[in-house]
Amino acid sequence: MKAEFNYAGCNVFVAGGTSGINLGIAEAFARTGSNIGVGSRKQEKVGRAVAGLAKLTTGKAFGYCFDVRNAKAVETAIAGFAEEVGRIDVLVSGAAGNFPALAHDISVNGFKAVVDIDLLGTYHVMKAAYPHMKKPGGSIINISAPQAVVPMSHQVHVCAAKAGVDMVTRCLAIEWGGEGLRVNSVIPGPIDGTEGMARLAPTSEMRERVVGTVPMRRFGVPEDVARACLFLGSEAAGFVNGTIMTADGGWTQTGAALELDAVT
Repeated sequence: MKAEFNYAGCNVFVAGGTSGINLGIAEAFARTGSNIGVGSRKQEKVGRAVAGLAKLTTGKAFGYCFDVRNAKAVETAIAGFAEEVGRIDVLVSGAAGNFPALAHDISVNGFKAVVDIDLLGTYHVMKAAYPHMKKPGGSIINISAPQAVVPMSHQVHVCAAKAGVDMVTRCLAIEWGGEGLRVNSVIPGPIDGTEGMARLAPTSEMRERVVGTVPMRRFGVPEDVARACLFLGSEAAGFVNGTIMTADGGWTQTGAALELDAVT
C-alpha cells in the first residue's frame, strides 16, 4: 500500500493486531513510520506479527500477549507500551469473536463470550489506554461490524455486541472530546481472507451470494479498512468525532442481511 500518511514519530497501538483486518491496520501504520504495538491472546501470533511489523516500519514494533476480557492484563500491556514509547497517539481496538448460530441454539456461554470479547473487551482497551493517550490530538478507533446497524439472522449475539461498541464510541466521543481526544468507529464490509468471512461464507456459492449484495461487486481487503483508520488517526480528521464510518463498498445500504440469511 502506498504510504499516503506520515506517522513517523507517532505511537500506535492495535488491540487484536496480530491477524486479519487488524494486522492489516497495524501494517498500514507501520509502513507510515510509526512505533507500533500489537496484542492478542496467542504468543505465537504476537511474535510473528511483531517480526513482520519490525521489517515494515522505520520505528519500533512491540508485542503483548493478553485476553481483552481480562481488564488487568489489558491495562498492564497498554501501560507497558506507553512506558516504552511515552504516549499513545492512535489506539485501534479490534479484538472480536463471531460464529453463525440461531438464537435458540446459542448457549449462554457462547452469547456471553462474544459480548465479553467484542463489547466488554473494547471498553477494557479504551479505558486502559485513556490515561496514556495524547491529549489533545489523540485518536481512538474502534473496529465495529455491519451487524451493529443491520439486523442479521444467525448473528443476534454479534449484532448486540457490535451495536454496543458503536454506542460506547458515541458516548465516549462526548465524554472525552473536551480533552481533544477523538473517538470513532469503522465498520468493515465483507473482507476477503479473514477468519470471519471464512465462517460466514465458507463455500464458493456463499461467497458469490455475498459479493452479489455488495454494490461495488467485490470483497474488500484489509487495506480498505486500514486506509479509513489512517485517515481517522490523522490531522485530516481533526474535527471528526463520534462518527461511525463504513468501509464496506456500500454493503450496509442494500438490505444485505436478507441475502446473508440465505447463506449462513
